[in-house]
Amino acid sequence: MQRLIPTGEAARPVAFAEVPQPVPEPGEALVKVEAFAPNRGETFLLENPRPGLLPGKDIAGLVVQAAADGSGPGIGTRVVGHPAHGGWAEYAAVPTHSLAVLPDSVGSVRAAALPLAGITALRLLRTAGSLAGRRVLLTGAAGGVGHYVTELAVGAGAELTAVTATPARGERLAELGAQVVHDVAAARGPFDVVLESAGGPDLPVALAKVRPGGLLVWFGQASRTPVTLDFFQLLSGPERVTIQHFHYAGAPYARDLAALVRLVEQERLHPEIGRVAAWAETADTLVDLRERRIRGKAVLTTGATR
Repeated sequence: MQRLIPTGEAARPVAFAEVPQPVPEPGEALVKVEAFAPNRGETFLLENPRPGLLPGKDIAGLVVQAAADGSGPGIGTRVVGHPAHGGWAEYAAVPTHSLAVLPDSVGSVRAAALPLAGITALRLLRTAGSLAGRRVLLTGAAGGVGHYVTELAVGAGAELTAVTATPARGERLAELGAQVVHDVAAARGPFDVVLESAGGPDLPVALAKVRPGGLLVWFGQASRTPVTLDFFQLLSGPERVTIQHFHYAGAPYARDLAALVRLVEQERLHPEIGRVAAWAETADTLVDLRERRIRGKAVLTTGATR
């Protein structure tokens, strides 16, 4: 079968290779991949790939071999999955605890855009707590996570301000009900909750906009610049603010995937997909994703999709 493997080259970060089909473990199903969605964080791993790296965490396709232990969906079932690795291939072995069944109304392209970004959004909002009537600031909002957070938070009754680099990247967020600004300094606080993913100089500015006793959840560093906090500046800012580190990872994922699929089926969640292309265009798409030239998610297809 064909698989995309890292090259270590910035301009062409992946290339096709002919490799053996994966052999599933007892608790894994073999999925014929119809579509997959790279994440911007994966593009950073490709800059200096470790030996044996097999990228690919967000896939959708068809079960062609059920798990030997009897768990999970049977042969012929359409699924969305979140394997730990190896999804940029014709076939992927996926733990059944990280698979969810797809209804006919949710196609593979939309489904592939769900796993990492959607699970992150769900778990991030659970960490933030009830948002009804609360003022929320979201930085780095133009990516896949930001679109999901915005739609879910606004739907839950939050008054959300989203920070994007450009007006074009904020258009869809405004349609979803967010107030959009293009510099965190322009956001008008105070905010009950700040969801911060930019890092660098933006985090201290965002922190200063939290109300006394409020919460800042730090879930990313898209700027790739470390954060510096000045203790004495904190003394002159809001008091008793909690800073909480957040990372989405931790299987099982099946329940959250099923929740995301249900929301899409009910038209309560709409994946923002900025590009759909054949997987022959993966290398170029990865570069554009890394350089923030794609709004929302990018999805690559391996052939005919449903």
